[in-house]
Amino acid sequence: MIRDFTIGIEEEYQLVDQQTGDLSSTVDSIYGELVDLLGEQVKPEMHQCMIEVGTNICDTAKEARQDLFHLRNTVARVAESQGLAIVAASTHPFANWAGQKISDNERYHKLVEDMQILSRSLLIFGMHVHVALEDREIAIQIMNAARYFLPHLLALTTSSPFWRGMETGLKSYRCEIFKKYPRTEIPDYFNSRGEYDAFINLLVKTNCIDNGKRIWWDLRPHPIYPTLEFRICDIPTRAEDSIAIAALCQAIVAKLHKLIKSNLGFRLYRRALIQENKWRALRYGLEGKLIDFGKQTEVPVKDLIYELMDFVDDVVDDLGSRKEINHIQSILKNGTSAERQIQVFKDSGGDYKAVVDHLIAETMADVRTNTANVVTAGT
Repeated sequence: MIRDFTIGIEEEYQLVDQQTGDLSSTVDSIYGELVDLLGEQVKPEMHQCMIEVGTNICDTAKEARQDLFHLRNTVARVAESQGLAIVAASTHPFANWAGQKISDNERYHKLVEDMQILSRSLLIFGMHVHVALEDREIAIQIMNAARYFLPHLLALTTSSPFWRGMETGLKSYRCEIFKKYPRTEIPDYFNSRGEYDAFINLLVKTNCIDNGKRIWWDLRPHPIYPTLEFRICDIPTRAEDSIAIAALCQAIVAKLHKLIKSNLGFRLYRRALIQENKWRALRYGLEGKLIDFGKQTEVPVKDLIYELMDFVDDVVDDLGSRKEINHIQSILKNGTSAERQIQVFKDSGGDYKAVVDHLIAETMADVRTNTANVVTAGT
């Protein structure tokens, strides 16, 4: 039996040349060694300049931290032996998608055949958080309600302000790239699991999709695992930020589950309204405002995130994630990766290589500080 609220984190890293800072389509040079070290926790992606890792199923955010830090450290160490570095950010500051090689995999070849330039240009990197829910009916109810908080999560994770050597003016340009794919963005709500299954079956029957994996919404019931999968986030550059976001996703699901079990509900909003908040989050990040639909007014996004933290507060200690949730306050204080990238770009006089160097260092900053602390404590 699956225990509710266990979590898993998937992260997609850029492989960059340490000297030039450009993306490097050389995953084959490190993949074999990584499989020997990490087994099924590592896999290639569609572009050969990307490597994906996934934690084990973790009971707590603390456990997920240990696993994620180990994954980042291992991939970085093997990459460095080949003159590469890993970067956790959802777009590369200056690389051109046209120069990247596609992995030799039947699934990826089929995607390129189906989606054409949309697949070849999909040079984006993300983080997905899985939260376990055994009851598939309740999972649909929780998905319906949790959609409201997706823009909050995006605002906390923005890391893609640049694209092909241009400052986009957006905090998450990744979102604008990905929405060119079909069946993306915020999902609508469903009245029941049966209604959701009928929707999927209709798409399969009419040859729109061959299976549920081709539903790429910002939040979805996973087509194989008994989880809700949060897909809205840019990948945070700092590992501690990733853990905090995973803990927040877990807490949102646990709190909504508690409400349902107490015969209470959470007001549902139309997809079109939540999309308005998603636009604000990807455009302005933590520096903007979201709409409080209940009050029908604009509110600073940071205020709404503090409200979200208050909303989930009564389940945090049961989940053992007080420390991880508290780290959200650090993100609100210090900003997201996108804001720091923009500042480095300005301070360096518009040097995109300086942004990459910053990202390389920040991707491993938490991991190596944590490792050093463990070594110190053990000596």
